[in-house]
Amino acid sequence: MTSQTKRATIYLDSDLHKALRLKSVAISKSVSELVNDAVRESLSEDAEDIAAFEERGREPLLTYDEMVIRLRKDGRI
Repeated sequence: MTSQTKRATIYLDSDLHKALRLKSVAISKSVSELVNDAVRESLSEDAEDIAAFEERGREPLLTYDEMVIRLRKDGRI
């Protein structure tokens, strides 16, 4: 585990907990490591989504009507 850790209580579905324990044994990682890895991955994906939204925020806005016209013009509808 990392040097700076905090203890937390979480409640898991019993089947999910069993799966985590089995995976933990199979890959020689603690349940805490598996949960930390999953949370890190989820937060990383969120950061990527936020960056994409910020980048797309500079794009001009289109109305629904403009989008339909553009799709028709491009032959996509």
